[in-house]
Amino acid sequence: MPSPQLYVRLGGLMYLFIIIGGIFSELFIRGKLVVSGDAVATSNNIIQSFSLWRIGIGADLLMHVLDIPLMLIIYLFLRRVNKNIALLILLFNLIQTAVLAADILNLVAAMLPLENAVYLKAVDPNVWMAQSYLSIKLHNYGLGVGLIFFGFVCILEGYLIYKSRFFPRWIGILMQIAGACYLVNSLSLLLAPAIAGMIFPVILVPCLVAELSFCLWMIIKGINIQQWNKLVSVSV
Repeated sequence: MPSPQLYVRLGGLMYLFIIIGGIFSELFIRGKLVVSGDAVATSNNIIQSFSLWRIGIGADLLMHVLDIPLMLIIYLFLRRVNKNIALLILLFNLIQTAVLAADILNLVAAMLPLENAVYLKAVDPNVWMAQSYLSIKLHNYGLGVGLIFFGFVCILEGYLIYKSRFFPRWIGILMQIAGACYLVNSLSLLLAPAIAGMIFPVILVPCLVAELSFCLWMIIKGINIQQWNKLVSVSV
């Protein structure tokens, strides 16, 4: 693979955009418009900010488009460590992206009942406001399901990063911790919502630290070329 530093830095830039896009959509758009437990207030906020809601949907879509080339870049590097595990990571990652991309339809479904369409005038406004809020709740559960697969991605990815030596071992450890946190957060959301409410969002802080550390290292430092060349020469 020619110019490994170019590939890894390009992957790091895409990873950084995915992280920023996710924070922007979740915290600064949905976090601003969605009022927990209040369907009427949430619906009124979305009605007043349709463009902002659509921007959030667009940012999410672009994130998942960038997921695909990033997966390929990470696979091309980690297959040098263990091809079978790298392929398993790729498969988990594809399922995660497919689930999250499909889950965007719930955000579209949350917006549709709030549009001033003729066919909606026969329905009590409280009904379609409740339907809109239900779609947002369903999106949150879809996000939890997708992140279960991503939890396994982080654990396996962290293991190969630790073994690779062309990335620092501490990043591999952080990624494995992040994977465990994703799994605990998602499983508690689905199986024990009361516990999820107690640990969220603190449990996702290690995830942000790990992924941000990894992507910034990819951008700024790249890979250890000596260790990379050793692995390449062994696998040739």
